[in-house]
Amino acid sequence: MVLGELSNRLLHALRAVSESSSVNEETLTEMLKEIGNALLLADVNVQLVVQLKKNITKRVNLPELASGLNRSTIIRKAVFDELCALLDPKSKPYQPVKGKPNVLMLVGLQGSGKTTTVTKLAHWYRRKGFKPGLVCADTFRAGAYAQLRQNATKAKIPFFGSETETDPARVAKEGVDIFKKEGNDLIIVDTSGRHKQQEELFVEMQDVAAATNPDCIIFVMDASIGQTAHDQAVAFKSRVPVGSVIITKMDGHAKGGGALSAVAATQSPIIFIGTGERIPDLDSFSPTSFVKRLLNMGNIDEVVDMVKTAMPKEQQQRLTSRMQQGKLTLRDMMEQLQTAMSMGPIDKMLQNLPGFSNMQLGGDALVFAFNLCFTVVPTRRHRRKRQVEGLHQHHGQYDVGRA
Repeated sequence: MVLGELSNRLLHALRAVSESSSVNEETLTEMLKEIGNALLLADVNVQLVVQLKKNITKRVNLPELASGLNRSTIIRKAVFDELCALLDPKSKPYQPVKGKPNVLMLVGLQGSGKTTTVTKLAHWYRRKGFKPGLVCADTFRAGAYAQLRQNATKAKIPFFGSETETDPARVAKEGVDIFKKEGNDLIIVDTSGRHKQQEELFVEMQDVAAATNPDCIIFVMDASIGQTAHDQAVAFKSRVPVGSVIITKMDGHAKGGGALSAVAATQSPIIFIGTGERIPDLDSFSPTSFVKRLLNMGNIDEVVDMVKTAMPKEQQQRLTSRMQQGKLTLRDMMEQLQTAMSMGPIDKMLQNLPGFSNMQLGGDALVFAFNLCFTVVPTRRHRRKRQVEGLHQHHGQYDVGRA
């Protein structure tokens, strides 16, 4: 799980309160100390941690609580609310609309995973029913277009770029115009990055933005920079109208908590976090959902959304009808297993269920069950085909469509 160590520390602090025979000021102080240490180890800013502890103490207000109330439950609710407030920028991100061209422009420093994120983002929106197209306007880094082309080809997403044109604004405008004519309703523009905040980068970003007129500019940053994310986000936001933020490499760095809280402090909404190297490893971000997973509370809405995305509506209706009629077959079971596997790694789905946040499971059992069904179903079909061929030989005519 992303920030699994932080989750374990927070759960340990809350568990100590729940198991305490009497919840008093001393118990609350000890819990706040543990939570503060956990957040500091995750590289959250000291001032933010101090303020969070004060807010929790004020929200709980032990001396004023009635004797009949469950104090541990109230404390847990206060911790949840304040952690959500810590990550909530209180501003809504841009939401693409199907059927009309939505132009997204990604900016960031070199090495932040921007080009890979472009393909991940297109893949995520395609699963939601959009028709994406990728434009490589990174003419600075050698191999940028080749990398985007390779990723886009692997994900089967149309792309546009040039190996000879050196003007990024011209490439971006031409690519956006082409995809608009072809009816793509989500056009993602990848831009050049630099190792440092050079003036050339900002001028180039402004030129590309002026040429493409994007609906939203998304800042991509690496989670490993921790609290420095605040300065980076402010610097970019001062030069171009950054509408949203994507934080990458959240799976491999303990400083991700610092990046998340630092960006939230800039009032820039985080819309996605990168959780791996594969194309599907991009998770939509919501402060409430993220904190629920941290505190092992689960997120049933996310599970429902994953099922809806993986299983088309007509398939849901057909499966429901067959279940009501009591006619489920091995083929139906195989289709359900296919749906479960298309939802991504089984442990990622289980992490959204209460009590399973830190569980790591492989999908070997699921794959074995699918392969078993795949082996049995064709065998039965083959046996039925031989029966049909025998009927052809004996009776001359047979409606194979009914078999």
